[in-house]
Amino acid sequence: MKKNRLKLVLFSSLLFGLYLSSSAQVYVKIRPVVPVVVVTARPSPIHVWIGEEWREEGGNYRYAGGFWGTPPHNGDRWHEGHWNHHRKHGDRWISGSWRGEEERRK
Repeated sequence: MKKNRLKLVLFSSLLFGLYLSSSAQVYVKIRPVVPVVVVTARPSPIHVWIGEEWREEGGNYRYAGGFWGTPPHNGDRWHEGHWNHHRKHGDRWISGSWRGEEERRK
């Protein structure tokens, strides 16, 4: 009985690991078009425009940019996202992120 239980746990762990690795990256053959967004007036000197930004949704990307954001910590800077091309799979979006002083030194 214990052997069967151990096998079940190991098999479940393997399946879960395969699921996570297979769903980790979404590639597209044709990049989505950035919609036209009107940039409004900056609300304050600390606000940063988050322009092109995409979120994975159901195996595709949806536009998630076009807003003024504020850094989570004093001194953080917005590092813009970008498309990364893989010659076999297509393009995938690397999300933008806020980076602090320590991360910029790396």
